[in-house]
Formats: sequence, C-alpha cells, structure tokens
Amino acid sequence: MEQSTIKFTSFPRTNPPPPFVSDLVNVFRQHEAKISTTVLKKGLDSDGVLAELRADLVHLGFDVESGKRMADKIDRPVFFGENGEPTLRYQIDAFHSDWECGLEVEAGRAFMGNAFYRDLIQACVMVQVNNFVVAVPNSYKYLSKGKPMVSQDYNHAISLAETLYGHSRMRLPFNLTILGY
Repeated sequence: MEQSTIKFTSFPRTNPPPPFVSDLVNVFRQHEAKISTTVLKKGLDSDGVLAELRADLVHLGFDVESGKRMADKIDRPVFFGENGEPTLRYQIDAFHSDWECGLEVEAGRAFMGNAFYRDLIQACVMVQVNNFVVAVPNSYKYLSKGKPMVSQDYNHAISLAETLYGHSRMRLPFNLTILGY
C-alpha cells in the first residue's frame, strides 16, 4: 500500500489530537487522488477541494458551505445583541456542532495570501469553536515571472502554529489541527 501524502499535526502538542481528527483525515485520504497538491500538477482551488469532500463531510455531521450565495454559506456568531440575536458573524467552510469544530479549507492563498492568519484570528472569536482545523496545501505550485515555484504551505503553517502554541505571550482558545493535502 502506498503511503498517503495527506498529513496532519495537532496543537497544543502536549495534548493528543481530538478523537474525531482521524475520521476527518480519512475523508481527505479517500479523495487524495483528486485533491493532493503533492501528486497533482496543479491543485484545485479551495471551492473545488470542498466540493470534492462535501458529501463525506456531511456524512460525518458537518454543515458545509455549498455555494457562493448567502443562503449557501455557513457562519458562526461572534457577538450577540438584543433578544440573543447574533450581531456579528464570520463565515466558515464547515462546522460540526457536536465536536465544536470549525473547518477551513484553503488553497493558493493559504499562506502567501495570509488566509491562514485570518482564519486563526476569526476562529479565536467564533462562538463554540473549541476545535479548529485548517486544511492547507502541502505544496502550492505557481508561476513567478514565468518560472515554476513551490510554496511549502503545510510546513509554513506548522512553523507558525509551533511559535504561537509554544510562546508564553499568547494562548489560542482552541485545539488546532493543521491538515496538509
């Protein structure tokens, strides 16, 4: 059996990964041939990856974004106002209420476009997101002035998470899993 290119790391490293992470990683592995940024010449965009995974994520119990219209989006409240109505919400690709798990799937702009940073900050303030998973490309392939380039987004994300979870000046309010695809 070939070794999978799908990998993950959970933080803080002093805790084991949440039990559901293996189920989530298996969904990515089932679709590896169509989404792997290591194997494919050009990876899918994030909407394409999410579309490929959607049915299996729903089967696991996730609510999953299904399109670009507001009715197709998944959002999490940040603030509540009068009568308990949310006054501010942030969008997320998928949410599992039993696991209190938010999922973001990023592609080309995961690290170079700072989407990973935005995802971390928004997850910090979303209500009931106590577990956060960010799926990033293992290798983002692009052209710069006609020259093929590769950004190792998974490695960059791991390095940043190690810094954040290892530093005494900051404490993120959730368990983080970075999944490389």
